[in-house]
Amino acid sequence: MRLGVIDVGSNTVHLLVVDAHVGAHPLPASSHKIELRLAEYVDADGSIARSGADALVEFTRECLMIAENQQVDDLLAFATSAIREAPNGEAVLARVRQETGVELHVLSGEDESKLTFLAVRRWFGWSSGRLLVMDIGGGSLELAAGIDEVPDVALSLPLGAGRLTRSSLAGDPPRPAQVKAVRKQVRADITRVLGEVNKAGVPDRFVGTSKTLRSLARIAGAAGSTVGPYAVRTLGRKNVGALVSRLGAMTVAERSQLPAVSVGRAPQMLAGAVVAEAAMDLLGIERLDICPWALREGVILRRLDWISAG
Repeated sequence: MRLGVIDVGSNTVHLLVVDAHVGAHPLPASSHKIELRLAEYVDADGSIARSGADALVEFTRECLMIAENQQVDDLLAFATSAIREAPNGEAVLARVRQETGVELHVLSGEDESKLTFLAVRRWFGWSSGRLLVMDIGGGSLELAAGIDEVPDVALSLPLGAGRLTRSSLAGDPPRPAQVKAVRKQVRADITRVLGEVNKAGVPDRFVGTSKTLRSLARIAGAAGSTVGPYAVRTLGRKNVGALVSRLGAMTVAERSQLPAVSVGRAPQMLAGAVVAEAAMDLLGIERLDICPWALREGVILRRLDWISAG
């Protein structure tokens, strides 16, 4: 079976096509994405502007054409915090549905966390024991912990790298006082949920996933994508602390020259490092193992589970 997944995130809109069968490893067939940065197309009240909705509709049409050319059997489509939190999110969803026929399903923050955890569990397997998974997106930070495929704890905090950059890290580069204030805010927000995370027990393995953490690991010296998905990639707490200082002193143009950092994502890398540093410190994480699977793969795996059960 050939499955397609349209992922409407805060930073990118991504179509991933995979060949997938129940009990088998989903194999990527094609990938098509744009850095739409939907969360930046907002009016004063937080609503998604017409220009942002126009761009989303147009890209969705492109995805449909590609899916047809790729002979996709089943097309899934979901959206995360950018649409979930917009006052006119339902209207944007209705417009996409009316003009393209695509039904975008909005995931809750808890669902994002659970599906990402599922993908990580399937990638690393049962031998990894109790997992703690961290995912820094454009709009939110997801934390999940547990020993099964469904985590005991699944949380979503409004600490995405894009969100923090827009709200608190203006300037190129931002002033040291701004960085200090953001670090304090992030630590306070994570501290409030530490008790809940710790209820899941002591983790045997700490895992980071999604683009921000993969990029931070790459800057810190992890293997590049050309080596393939099975290369061992890690991100140490000391490396992240050094990256906060390094990225804080760099302009956006300078950050965009770093390995695995696109021009569109460069402004957010400092905020991502701040969140990673705070979470790793407060949760006692010395090293994150980087997982190549994340939310999109979790959506695919869950669909395959439903097919198997049906």
